[in-house]
Order: sequence, then structure tokens, then C-alpha cells
Amino acid sequence: MNLEERVTELERRLAELVDAAPAAPAVSEADFWALDALKARHPVTEEAGGAVLFTGAVRVPTGHRYEWQYGLLTETVLDDNWSDAAASFAALGNPVRLTLLREVLGGLRTAAELTALDGVGTTGQVYHHLRQLTGAGWLHSPERGRYEIPAGRVVPLLVVLTAARPVT
Repeated sequence: MNLEERVTELERRLAELVDAAPAAPAVSEADFWALDALKARHPVTEEAGGAVLFTGAVRVPTGHRYEWQYGLLTETVLDDNWSDAAASFAALGNPVRLTLLREVLGGLRTAAELTALDGVGTTGQVYHHLRQLTGAGWLHSPERGRYEIPAGRVVPLLVVLTAARPVT
């Protein structure tokens, strides 16, 4: 069998494997198991306002896995000073910053890699965005010129992005 025939055969076999792979399980909007468990633990009554919970178990493109859960009683959220969240939201409110976060989560780690991306602006602009994201806690720099999303912020970032999607 020559090289071309071998490659053709490998492509055929790979296509069969891909076709036979089980589909990823969909999260059904009608399946409220997390909500049901939350209500069982923190019922919404006239005396108690319930709770807010976000959670996730994810694997990102780099292969890293993150599991996270965080919740607060509704009263705590309603009594907080909401303006304290403004800096965090402001840091996420820029398309270039969201691009930088996506790329860091995808494996780009150095300032040089990030400044080489198309559409992110000049080196100075990229560093400005990195400072904003770092200051708000969405990034940290474990060593000079390298950036990571802190492990405890990966799932919250994905939750915020999920919450920002249009409701259909």
C-alpha cells in the first residue's frame, strides 16, 4: 500500500470513529435538578428569600479542569452594596478584554503572545487591558509577563458569560 492509499484509509477510519462517537449530553432547560436541590436546602418562604447559587465543572481548551460552587442567601445579595461590583463588570465590559480572557483561558499566557493577536491594539493598549483585568481579579501574573485566570475565577467568568447570553 503506498502512502496516499494509507492516508486515505486512515482518513476513512477516523471518519468512522468520529461518526460513532457519542454526542455530548445536552443540559436540558427542563431539568432543574440543581434548582430543586437549592430550594430543598434554602426554601423560598415568607420568612426566607431563598438563595442564589452558581456552580460548574469544566474542562478548558488547555485541558485544565475546574470545579467550583458558590452561593449566597438572597438577603445577603440584596443587602450588599452593588456598586462594589462595578469595577469587576467594567473590566469585563470591553470586547478586547473579553478576547484576552478567552485567549488566556485557551492557552496563550505571555504578554508577547497576547499583543501578537489581531485586533487587540497596540502593545500599550494590551498592557492597559491586562492591568484592568488584573486589578479586577480576572487575571493574575504568577511571573513577570505571564498571565493566568485564577482557578477560582474560571467558573465565575463562564457563569457571567452564560448569564450575558440572550434569553431565548
